[in-house]
Order: sequence, then structure tokens, then C-alpha cells
Amino acid sequence: MKKYIAKRVLNALFVVWLVATVVFFGLRAIPGGPVRTMLGAEATEEAVNRMRAELGLDQPLYVQYAEWMLDLITLDLGQSLTSGEQISVMMASAVPRTLSIALIGVVVGLGIALPTGIISATRKGQRSDYVATVAAFLGLSMPAFFIGILLALVFGVWWGVLPIVGYAPLQEDGIVEWFRRILLPGISVGVPYAAVVMRMTRSSLLEVLDAEYMKTAKAKGVGRTTRLYKHAMQNALIPVVTVAGIQIALVLVGSVTVELVFGIQGIGRLLVDAILDRNYPVTQSVILLVAAIMVFMNLTVDIIYTFLDPRIRYGDEAS
Repeated sequence: MKKYIAKRVLNALFVVWLVATVVFFGLRAIPGGPVRTMLGAEATEEAVNRMRAELGLDQPLYVQYAEWMLDLITLDLGQSLTSGEQISVMMASAVPRTLSIALIGVVVGLGIALPTGIISATRKGQRSDYVATVAAFLGLSMPAFFIGILLALVFGVWWGVLPIVGYAPLQEDGIVEWFRRILLPGISVGVPYAAVVMRMTRSSLLEVLDAEYMKTAKAKGVGRTTRLYKHAMQNALIPVVTVAGIQIALVLVGSVTVELVFGIQGIGRLLVDAILDRNYPVTQSVILLVAAIMVFMNLTVDIIYTFLDPRIRYGDEAS
């Protein structure tokens, strides 16, 4: 197990390094360079050269790459070109907001998806199955920002029971105000997440329930609850964990529209603002953070596999 985890961590670090390298050279391969893109076509050559010198882009490419990688290792991400603020400070402010939205969304999503998926699979063809299926299709068809707008109208404008703009830091305003301000954004991203996981739970559990060993367990007199939760769920959860893990990463990095609806300055909004402002140091830093989230979320899913199914062996353990 330890050897497998070490290998997977090294692979994850390699992928993150590869993404960092692609981002570094990709931004510098823009026609005219990143400085010309930021300043615009009307900028004078003198202004372009001055900006290149300030950013260190007048040095040889290999020197820029070596210095950038050293700064990245020490988490020195540089400064924003528009505000002059340290990028690490900007990201430290944005990450907790996006994590808060994702946390509520995942809790709400799993709280809806797993029970609903189990009920739908165990009552196939019944009314509850049809209701759950229709609800899942509705959740899949409605984007998170649209759900957010509906929730803001109902709970914020019409009923006035929850705030719909801004974020309350947990350390400053306490857990009650934090929860009140993050609940609606969390539900907005949690409903589509629940729909995806619910559909996967239902289909995976149906397949397992129809397996021969489940029929054998029933013939031997094993109780219905034991068959479902001890034998069926453990195998059925393997593909569910895959989808749920990937969807968590997508919730983390794809909540930009929900952040815009509720006026929350999270990771997604930070990236969009940096792109619109042509703020390439912030852009490349956020892209690296997004890549790291995706890579290490997949790593976490692979590790969880070994606890769900002891038959799974990796690397040297297989031999």
C-alpha cells in the first residue's frame, strides 16, 4: 500500500510539473508575447520593453523557466499586474470561498444522491423509481447558475430569509453567518452533482444486484439488508467513487458562474477576472492550482479504491 501511494504521488507531481511547463511555454508562445497581449496593439515598443524588463521576460527562456520553477517550489507566485497584490495572498483569500461552496455542495449532493439512488435501484419500475429518475434528469438539465438564480429569487428576494450576495469568513463572522451565506451557492452546485451521482449509484447497484453471487446469497437465506449493504454496496460504490471524485474536482473548479451569481470572489471568478484583465501571472497560477486539484482528486479516488475492494492490487502488490 505504501509503495503504491508513493508511486501515485510521484506520478501526480510529474503531471503537475508537466502542466506547469506547458502553461509556462504556452503563455510565452502567444503571438507578440504576453506583454504585447496585456498592453494591447497600440502600446509603444518602449512600453513593451519596459514591461518585459520588469517581468524578467527579457532574459533567456531557460533562465526564466529555472527562476519560475524555483519560485513555484517556494510558493512565490509573484504579484498581480493590476493590483500589485501578492498572488499567494489573493489565492489564499479565494480558495476558502470555493472550498466552502464545494463542501456544502458535496454534502448536499451525497445526502440526496446515495439514498435516492439506493431507493431507485431497489424499487426498480415503481413510482419512487420514476420520480427519482425524473428528478435526476431535471437536475442534469439545469445548470448550476440557473438553480442559483431560482434559489436567490425564492429565498433571498421573495421570502428574504437568506442573504444572496457576498461571503462571510468563518473566522470573522462565525459559523452561523458563514453557513447562511454559503448555503444557497452550495445547494446550487450540489443539485447537478447529486443528479450525476444518483444516476451512477442506481445503474451500478442494479448491475450488482443482478449478479450471480447476489442470487446465491439470496438462495442461502442471507437477509435483504445484509445483502444490500454488506455485499452489494461495497462493489457498487467503486464506479460511484470514480464519478463522485471527479465531480468534486469539477465542482471545485467549475463554480465560477455560481460565484458570479452570488457575488463571491472564489477561484473561478479570480481566473475569469485575470483572463479579462490580461493578468497573465495570476492566470498561470490559478491554472496550476486547478490542475493540482484535478490531479490529486484522482489520486484520492485511486487510494479509496483499495479500501472499498480488497481484491484490487496495484503495482508491485499485484505480483
